Amino acid sequence: MNKIVNSIKALAALLSGGMGSTLSAQVHYPEGSQQVFKGPEQYFSGDVQVKMVFPENPSAHYSGALVTFQPGARTAWHQHPAGQHMVVISGTALTGTRDGKVIRFEPGEAVWCPPDLDHWHGATQDQAMQHLVITGSKNGQNVIWKEKVSAAVVGNDSAMRNQDE
Repeated sequence: MNKIVNSIKALAALLSGGMGSTLSAQVHYPEGSQQVFKGPEQYFSGDVQVKMVFPENPSAHYSGALVTFQPGARTAWHQHPAGQHMVVISGTALTGTRDGKVIRFEPGEAVWCPPDLDHWHGATQDQAMQHLVITGSKNGQNVIWKEKVSAAVVGNDSAMRNQDE
């Protein structure tokens, strides 16, 4: 777990490299200061909790959140105008695209979702999953939500394989 946390810290430090041009000091977001909320029903199926880790700022056009999905929970179809990185912290993540391809990824593994690609992500049916998402923003927008993903699209996740190979 420490290896994952250290990897996340290193990634966040790398991504925040441009902040020095606007800010003159580091910004600390202490535990308990972040917004935590239940994933809205119109954008999620199942029980999902979102914890904002850091917001976008004028120099760094991306934000970070820890998202926890209970077993079987998932997002609706959506896309990100500036793309999104997903890093699994615990459990097994699933992410799928409109062409039917589904990727399974495990703790410490990451997936890059390029700009404007319709996709969904969530937990397997048998265990909770938490991932860190680092989401870019373009013209002040970081996500475009669409319709919910049907159970038929998600299918039987125990039979899914990593279709990225």
